[in-house]
Amino acid sequence: MEIGIVGLGKMGGNMAERLTRFGHTVVGSDPAPDKQKRVTDIGASAVDSMPELIAALKQTPKVVWLMVPAGKITESVLNEAAGLLSEGDIIVDGGNSRFSDSVRHAEELKAKGIRFMDAGTSGGVWGLENGYCLMVGAEPDTYETVEPLLKSLAPEGGLLHVGSPGSGHYTKMVHNGIEYAMMQSYAEGFEILKAGPFGEQIELEKVCNLWQNGSVVRSWLLGLAADAFSEDPNLDDITGYVEDSGEGRWTVQESIEHAVPAPVIALSLYLRFRSRQVDSFSMKVLAALRNQFGGHAVHKKVLEAPHVPGMEAAGAEKTNSKSDV
Repeated sequence: MEIGIVGLGKMGGNMAERLTRFGHTVVGSDPAPDKQKRVTDIGASAVDSMPELIAALKQTPKVVWLMVPAGKITESVLNEAAGLLSEGDIIVDGGNSRFSDSVRHAEELKAKGIRFMDAGTSGGVWGLENGYCLMVGAEPDTYETVEPLLKSLAPEGGLLHVGSPGSGHYTKMVHNGIEYAMMQSYAEGFEILKAGPFGEQIELEKVCNLWQNGSVVRSWLLGLAADAFSEDPNLDDITGYVEDSGEGRWTVQESIEHAVPAPVIALSLYLRFRSRQVDSFSMKVLAALRNQFGGHAVHKKVLEAPHVPGMEAAGAEKTNSKSDV
């Protein structure tokens, strides 16, 4: 089967390679020459622009898979593709778009006679070898048309047509919310192990590998944690700054919308926000309140005094009027 893939980054490039391995004809589009070369080296074709990609696709209906960042970029690329495709052609959004955007995209494209599919995609950089777990939202006829491509991308048991357009991205959104909470739980547990009385003895990589055998907490994430500890046992080479790509926020918003308690997922999201604050104002307020009502000590910033030439030579020490004494 023939497919055009827009966006040949870590995910799109790997998907192009996997589909090529399974005998499909792939035309990729990306402005970066190195990404184009990567896919041409494995037998696919690559072009610079959307018009070139659409023109290169010969099979009908044409299938264009978008693998670009959610939001404005997806909107722009989708609208450009819609302006070049014909009635009956299919656009697949394999990124992490908000489900409500996907519902809207399906309706807007339907008015133009173009079919839409949202494919929630999980598997990361490992999907090339292991396959991608695909959560697909589409009308039945659209799903049936694209199914040969989907089966090549997914591992055995890793493909599900979950419902109408938007349902794929909704399922992937909740999937990522659960992922946030799982990752946070592992992170807290390993910190307790490291901080506890046996922290100098316990090797976290070995604990990860141990728990992968027969333990109720075994998982792929735990295996990835073992890999991380193997590379850097104390994680000295990275900071604790954690981004979020949107799905966790949307999951929490949906829990509020439908009055479904989701305290663990919500807290895991908020802790990601906290990781980005070098000096949290809310923590300052807590410290100040404890000091006000209970006289508890506060830790004030120690700032260096302005340098005065000759002071060191005289043996004088630096002072700070704000330091605790």
